[in-house]
Amino acid sequence: MVIVQNDNHNTFDHVAQTLARVIPGISLEQGHRYADSIHSKGQACVWTGPREPAELYWEQLKQAGLTMAPL
Repeated sequence: MVIVQNDNHNTFDHVAQTLARVIPGISLEQGHRYADSIHSKGQACVWTGPREPAELYWEQLKQAGLTMAPL
């Protein structure tokens, strides 16, 4: 499970664009919905599946500056 947490330094657009770029199947529109959820609820699960791709997505999101919950 890949969980992105809310923070005070990433913009909605950056979160949405990063999710759309990194996670297969997430459109920019869906990325904005996730960004809204992360902001309002404090975090959101953006991907579930096998451990190996989860580690890759987690690392790519973290490198892009998103605040990640531990895997």
